[in-house]
Amino acid sequence: MSKDKKKKSLSYRLFWPIRNEKWQPITIPVASILISFIAAAIVILLLGKNPFQAFYNLFQGAGILPKSSYAGYKSILTDFLSLLNAMTPLVFASLAVAVALRAGLFNIGVSGQMLVSGFLATIIVGYSGLDAIIAKPLVLLVGLVAGGLMGGLVGWLKYRFNIHEVVSTIMLNYIAQYVISFFIQMYYIDPISRQSKYISEAARLTLVNVEIANLKMDIPLGFMLAIIIAILIKFLMDKTVVGFEIKAVGSNRNAAKYTGINVGRNTVLAMIISGGLAGLAGVTYYLGYFSSIQPKVLTSIGFDSIAVALLGNSHPIGIIFSSFLVSIIDQGSTYMSSQAGIRQEIASVIIGLILLFSACGAYVKHKVSRLKEKEVDRKDSES
Repeated sequence: MSKDKKKKSLSYRLFWPIRNEKWQPITIPVASILISFIAAAIVILLLGKNPFQAFYNLFQGAGILPKSSYAGYKSILTDFLSLLNAMTPLVFASLAVAVALRAGLFNIGVSGQMLVSGFLATIIVGYSGLDAIIAKPLVLLVGLVAGGLMGGLVGWLKYRFNIHEVVSTIMLNYIAQYVISFFIQMYYIDPISRQSKYISEAARLTLVNVEIANLKMDIPLGFMLAIIIAILIKFLMDKTVVGFEIKAVGSNRNAAKYTGINVGRNTVLAMIISGGLAGLAGVTYYLGYFSSIQPKVLTSIGFDSIAVALLGNSHPIGIIFSSFLVSIIDQGSTYMSSQAGIRQEIASVIIGLILLFSACGAYVKHKVSRLKEKEVDRKDSES
């Protein structure tokens, strides 16, 4: 066998974990994560720190590994519940991005949709004084409807006037940011915190400081809902006519239109679903993880969700795991910074590297496909 043939055969063997197209949605993101952590380890080494110690502290801070000591009423369990509390809105936001991507749309307005939904739920329910049994479901309903209407507007503008969704969502982000900031500053400002007035505990989607077994825990009520919604979105996309039509429109609009699929209706519908999910992210963030809104600020979750959706290959179950990973990095960064002496921004570097290598997934698939073709040609030539 010639050296070139040996080299091609070796390359083919080296790519064995991602050769199988069935497993590529799992193996490629896992490879991206591993490469990202290796790259981050090199950066930490260049800073003169121990990367293994840094990553160990990162997992300690997120509640995955135990710390050497805890404050009163705290333990690894309370840290882990805080991680799930932070993860909940990220799952919803990432699902919103993924649904839009399935329809060939790029919903970069998740942060704005979260803000509008969170604000409307705050003033309608958060300040209402309703009992918890009514207030909590109503918060979810308001968030779902408000986000769905805002997303539907983007879809309608795309269908009716061919306004690109990236342009319309960016503009709506700014509109939401400054209009809501005006109303908070004028009518709902807390003079001490300089944020919106705190909502009632009855309307909050996180049970705060619940004392169980001498521990004070923050219990995220929306977490299980996020898991259930992810499973329902998978069923919708894989097992229903609606999901098939949305994916057909995302794959090829002209072909979908030729086969009789209503492209405009499915574009609007996909954005309604995407916006509704973003609305649920908004209420679990502003009326769950937090209990007030900071004026003139768009949460970074709406933008982090793009990385999470890409890392999860726009697959609802993959998004749960990628949300978990990104939340670990985000939540553990403060403790890592204090213990390992590394700046907290290194967490953003790791997330950025994950996004970078995840974006290379299409290239990896292409490269593997070419290697498979060359291997088949080599075998044919030898036979």
